[in-house]
Amino acid sequence: MRDYHTLDDIPLKEKTVLLRVDFNMPLDKNTLKILDTTRMKRVLPTINELRDKQAKIVILAHQGRKGSWDFIGMNHHAETLSGLLNTPVQYIEDIHGPKALEAIKQLQPGNILFLDNVRKIPYETEKKTPEEHAETDFIKELSSVADVFVNDAFAAAHRKQCSIVGFTATLPSAAGRLMETELTTLSKAIENPEKPSIFLFGGAKYSDIMTTIEQLLKHATADTILLTGLPANAFLKAKGYNLGVANEKKLMEEGTVESFSEIKKLIYKFGEHITLPIDFAVEEQGERREIGLADLPSTHPLFDIGEQTIEQYKDQLSQAKTIFLSGPCGVFEQEIFMKGTKEIFSYVAESDAFTIVGGGHTVAAATQLGLESKISHISTGGGSLEKFMMGEKLVAVEALKQAKHTYEIKA
Repeated sequence: MRDYHTLDDIPLKEKTVLLRVDFNMPLDKNTLKILDTTRMKRVLPTINELRDKQAKIVILAHQGRKGSWDFIGMNHHAETLSGLLNTPVQYIEDIHGPKALEAIKQLQPGNILFLDNVRKIPYETEKKTPEEHAETDFIKELSSVADVFVNDAFAAAHRKQCSIVGFTATLPSAAGRLMETELTTLSKAIENPEKPSIFLFGGAKYSDIMTTIEQLLKHATADTILLTGLPANAFLKAKGYNLGVANEKKLMEEGTVESFSEIKKLIYKFGEHITLPIDFAVEEQGERREIGLADLPSTHPLFDIGEQTIEQYKDQLSQAKTIFLSGPCGVFEQEIFMKGTKEIFSYVAESDAFTIVGGGHTVAAATQLGLESKISHISTGGGSLEKFMMGEKLVAVEALKQAKHTYEIKA
């Protein structure tokens, strides 16, 4: 028995369902057109099941945050979703005002209504308890015209925000199919991974990675950590390597002096389980050139791992039964620095291990390489995935658990 309800547990026929999704999409900065629909596609099974069960569907989502260039209304999202579903999706430029409430009342079984960007509500992003959020007009007014709340926004499951947790205090609530799949699959990989378990971290951020790595090794979730990208550079600097002015400047933009003290402690405790690159690729006169540790410091940015590191990492990965990838191995957007990401990701995709890919740029790289179908699980989570990996409770999931105890489900 799950400790939260799923779509299997709640009668949905002719019920009005508030469906919270994470459709915070990558947009073209000039045209504001949606560049990638992966997040929408992952929620289609939930929406189609609700339609098949003759529910009346009201979609709640956000895009960007106030003050950012991508903070826009959801009309393009509704049009895009309509195309993916091949069915009409009604859009209302309102969230919980008279227009929205009337449109919800007029819905027929199987209909879909998309409301405006919930982050236009002034208090949407305030961090409060479900009970505190339930006192807002937004939660009260939409709850008055709805029967069920379904949360399928795993990528936002770590946020104590109004539309994420507020309805669980006012309505029978359930996890959508994406949320259910993410929790089930990640629990298997994090709580009881098949061994050996190898986690590879890369990308352009490292300031939060130390805590994640410490938790994974402390609890023996991971047997080995492979590092690439900025995380690898940060660990090499902490070990005493001079990476060169440009590379060290980049590290200081992302972290602090204290960050390297933390990394040193981590290396002291778990160094034998952490593998770092032994060579790199830089750009010289438009060409890729590879250098080794002995060639440091470099006057050029370290844009990729080199061939020796690729082969070493492949050798280690060949032993794994569980592999987790978070972050590309280099600046994969540039073709001459795609090599590390392409070879490592392709090798992992062809392995017999249980494989998980998580994080926006990681998923984008796997998609660009056409590897999605060969990965066991592609996670939509970013911050929520990191929290889950560190063993922290996700507030949205805890709210769903509480709702299961609060509301008796009647057939």
